[in-house]
Amino acid sequence: MTVIGPDRIALALLSTALYALLCGAIWRRQRRRAQAAAAAAQALLPAADGQAPLLVLHASQTGQAEAIAWQTAQALHTAGVSVRLAALGDITRADLAGAERALVIASTYGEGDPPDGAAAFVRQVMSAADAPDLHGLHVGLLALGDSSYRHYCGFGRQLDDWLRRQGAQPLFERIDVDCNDAAALARWREQLSHIAGTLDLPDWEAPDFQPWRLVHRERLNPGSQGDAVCHIELAPPEGAALPDWAAGDLVQMQPAADPQRPREYSIASLPSDGRLHLLVRQALRADGSPGLASSQLCVQAALGDVVPLRLRAHAGFRIGANAARPLILIGNGTGLAGLRAHLKERAAAMPAPPCWLLFGERESAHDALYRAEVEAWQRSGVLARVDWVFSRDQPQRRYVQHQLAEQAARLREWVDAGAAVYVCGSLQGMAGGVDEVLRNTLGSAALDTLIAQGRYRRDVY
Repeated sequence: MTVIGPDRIALALLSTALYALLCGAIWRRQRRRAQAAAAAAQALLPAADGQAPLLVLHASQTGQAEAIAWQTAQALHTAGVSVRLAALGDITRADLAGAERALVIASTYGEGDPPDGAAAFVRQVMSAADAPDLHGLHVGLLALGDSSYRHYCGFGRQLDDWLRRQGAQPLFERIDVDCNDAAALARWREQLSHIAGTLDLPDWEAPDFQPWRLVHRERLNPGSQGDAVCHIELAPPEGAALPDWAAGDLVQMQPAADPQRPREYSIASLPSDGRLHLLVRQALRADGSPGLASSQLCVQAALGDVVPLRLRAHAGFRIGANAARPLILIGNGTGLAGLRAHLKERAAAMPAPPCWLLFGERESAHDALYRAEVEAWQRSGVLARVDWVFSRDQPQRRYVQHQLAEQAARLREWVDAGAAVYVCGSLQGMAGGVDEVLRNTLGSAALDTLIAQGRYRRDVY
């Protein structure tokens, strides 16, 4: 029998106490942020002359729709309009039926899907047999999308059609925004001016792109059957301070050949790394031509060249209130970028709750991205479990969702123990398959509860 000495017991108690203090500090910080956001939203509510507040609703996945909703609400409030700001998923049938005016900013996810936070609204309100009568509601809708997808602004259009079928009257015709198109957003602000009765609304243009220097590039999958995957490191201009960001955030790149259509990438590092890291696959179009942004980053730009970037907060994929929870991190391909940032953050906070990583790629011999880092995190205890899934290491194709389904009992145990699930990578195939496994294993109601609690978060594309 092994006897544990008093020194080791004291060290264990000290580690536990320090971790409890860390969890408390993280909880207090997140609580302060949540309280500040709630207070800011509440401050928009007081009505002038008893006027019912105008609803400003957002259905957001990566945070862009939510940001525009905040800007919209604050601009109207400054002009004297009482508003209620809320996520579409937090709105009830009675809220809609009792409202007189609403502005909705709705993004589309993948090929026409609603954002995760709006999925319950679609099932429980839009798809209900007794959908609400909205003849007393006047609504304006801003649909965010990307015309390179087949179902451009698909969810925004679906929502617009549903509102009209329920009797809602348009304040103005739906405005579709293709990749943050400035002209479409200007039309939205023009409509807000009409609603507010003033031409002097605050300006809220997106921040400018800043010149970042490419300082390191390395191909991580030489010999792979797939396209090149590169680890990219960028630094701000000489003498400029490194800006702040959080694990889960995104960066937008402005391609030289098409500056009107910025591309978004998950950030794979923390500010404490001293550089902004990206994990980029050199994309090829259906006709064989190279993708503009990925080729610029992976091939065309020389070390020292300037790349226009701007950071974008992605509240939906940040750790949020999950800092003290176990994490189930699921991804494939370059989706490892967003998961890597969370693992770096968890490693810096050790001792910490356990993490379980499930990651899929093609071949173990060539495609085990960041293998040395992952193995080091296993040895240090950051990762309690790692499941590598390589689709082409056996005759029958095998993917992350298959491994997750085989680990159904373990999945339930982790979720029952309070784990949060983060998914990063391709929407088609991986993310859809993982979502199906989660619903089959946990049940749709339980998964909806995880979404409402912020314990199921996705950054997929």
